[in-house]
Amino acid sequence: MRLWGEKPYRSLDYHLRERYGEKIYKVSLNGGMTCPNRDGTLGSRGCIFCSAGGSGDFAGDAAMSVTEQIEEQKAGISGKFPARHFIAYFQAYTNTYAPVGYLERIFTEALAHPDVVGLSIGTRPDCLPDDVLELLTALNREKPVSVELGLQTIHEETAAFIRRGYPLSCFTEAAERLRGAGLEVVVHTILGLPGESKKDVLQTMQYLNSRDIQGIKLQLLHVLKGTDLAGYYASPGFHVLNREEYIDMVICCLESLSPDITIHRLTGDGPKELLIAPLWSMRKREVLNRIHHEMKMRQTWQGRCFTGKE
Repeated sequence: MRLWGEKPYRSLDYHLRERYGEKIYKVSLNGGMTCPNRDGTLGSRGCIFCSAGGSGDFAGDAAMSVTEQIEEQKAGISGKFPARHFIAYFQAYTNTYAPVGYLERIFTEALAHPDVVGLSIGTRPDCLPDDVLELLTALNREKPVSVELGLQTIHEETAAFIRRGYPLSCFTEAAERLRGAGLEVVVHTILGLPGESKKDVLQTMQYLNSRDIQGIKLQLLHVLKGTDLAGYYASPGFHVLNREEYIDMVICCLESLSPDITIHRLTGDGPKELLIAPLWSMRKREVLNRIHHEMKMRQTWQGRCFTGKE
């Protein structure tokens, strides 16, 4: 069995230790932006699963400066762990959805912090105009910059249902442009989307194997209060993955993914005060331990079924 550190998959912790020679932590920041799915450009209610925090429920306070947010997040992490260096992660909403002058100011402020070793930017593939790409390319010459793209699924029917707001071709083009500029690409996917089978999910993994991506997040579908998904959840026949189903699906995804792709996440954190289902997901450490145990029992690892890029 191939191991990355002590895990049968290429974890983000392994990747960062390999790059920086030490444990690196993320500080989650809020750039005070919105999203074309919320401001009326494409829609006003966001994706059906998106809470009021715009996927940034754990990010900093947008009323604070970037430096103040970093210091506050550092203090929280350093109170628990011997943290020395950090990646500045702009997480809330769409973090390239603003004038390039504003983006330059906040991204440069983050990278200028002496304890920040890199930048991670969560955004949409339809929000990467040429001037923003030029900015990210320039910043990447100073410290490593990765761009996290919300794909969720390759299936257009599902994408329309969740109100993603762009076709797969838009993602494909954005990923190619980012890689052409030398930027790392991390892709967000959601397991357990309504109507999707394990076969559908594995087709998404196979598609991503054929793309030049460096990382992936495997996110469990959370049903949160205040989202349109919560209304669907109340309808008869709505299925949310149980823990065993999710663990099996994650392992199948890992087996099919290229061993060169870094696994940034295997589950996710739903805010406890907002989470409706699945409640078992609140025990994140227990879920991760079960995934590791089951992979050991199956004697399997990331890439075991990978047959090469198509």
